[in-house]
Amino acid sequence: MTLRNGREFLAIPGPTTVPDEVLQAMHRPAIEIYSGTLLDTTMRCLDDLRGIFATEGRTYIYAANGHGAWEAALSNTLSRGEKVLVLGSGLFAPAWGEMAAMQGIVVEELPASYRHAVDPAAVEERLRADTAGEIKAVLVVQVDTASSIVNDIPAIRRAIDAAGHGALFMVDAIASLATMPFEMDGWGIDVAVSGCQKGLMTPPGLSFVAAGKRALEAHEKADLRTFYWDWTQREGPRHYNKYCGTPPEHLLFGLRKAMDMLLEEGLPAVFERHRILAEATRRAVAVWAEGGALAFNVLEPRARANSVTTIRLEGHEPAELIGYADKMLGVVLGIGIGDLTGQAFRIAHMGHVNAPMMLGTLAIVESSLATLGIAHGKGGIQAAVDWIAEAAPATVQAAGAETLAGPRAAAPGE
Repeated sequence: MTLRNGREFLAIPGPTTVPDEVLQAMHRPAIEIYSGTLLDTTMRCLDDLRGIFATEGRTYIYAANGHGAWEAALSNTLSRGEKVLVLGSGLFAPAWGEMAAMQGIVVEELPASYRHAVDPAAVEERLRADTAGEIKAVLVVQVDTASSIVNDIPAIRRAIDAAGHGALFMVDAIASLATMPFEMDGWGIDVAVSGCQKGLMTPPGLSFVAAGKRALEAHEKADLRTFYWDWTQREGPRHYNKYCGTPPEHLLFGLRKAMDMLLEEGLPAVFERHRILAEATRRAVAVWAEGGALAFNVLEPRARANSVTTIRLEGHEPAELIGYADKMLGVVLGIGIGDLTGQAFRIAHMGHVNAPMMLGTLAIVESSLATLGIAHGKGGIQAAVDWIAEAAPATVQAAGAETLAGPRAAAPGE
């Protein structure tokens, strides 16, 4: 006997829940790729990606996951033997550095932790010491999906500027784009990368690169360029140049619908929704942690991301909790990865997610903790409910009474 029959809740940090509207947009025949509506779809997607990245620069779409966007960013701006500085805060910035090393780039990693955000002062100190200008790019993630750390990207930009250093600033926004503010031009980011399967609510398979003026200038002399990733090739005159071949058209149909949904909601409202649901999760975790077996992975509250929360579990196997929540109760939690393999679980609150989905997920975690005898503070769900009750009214009032009650029926004679 199980209680999981019904709609499964996917609470992993990518792929995230795909809206029915996106799935329906993809459920259509293939169409001709050289002319017609697909060309308009491509151009609208590229234009709206500029808005979501908040840049006047160029945007590129790849039939690839986020690792493909990493490679595109590196190969289009750097040359063999050049050095990059990797700012670790978990698994993914160092993994980006490993990719760079395989391409013949010299990689230096600033000492890092899975529990603390990047220290801008340490970045400034290292760049000031690089008097010869050997470091050509600084690589960092806004949110590390493994650790759930959010890095202060504007502060890192200020550190680079304070050092008077000319390195390109490259930011991975895969686990943050469309879940929290991201201002590529306003924050002085030269290259930004992301993927479709998290905040952008689309099945995996598309990744994106946004390139600013300095990145496009570096592109002219980069010797790591290859035909598939090359920005110049993708600026060619024919539509299929945008994809170096056949476009991934059904994913594009889905992406178009997902972006329509985000833009209709409005990015500020999207960010606020994520903030409220993330804090509801954190309120619950803070109560559970009082029992001694659970703890936030990220030690500083301000460094906890609004897209995913990583929770350490002491004295118990996270796999037991994850398995019970899935097989018995129908909620799929994220496993610990990287240095947290076998030590943690993750709760995603990103993408197509709302209050009942999050409260349901948190209730299943609390029920699982109780059933499995894992020590935890009581009342985590109530803490989450109380927070939503406190935070939601301002958001609801902003929508207006008509939005809540529907349009007013016309009175007789009107």
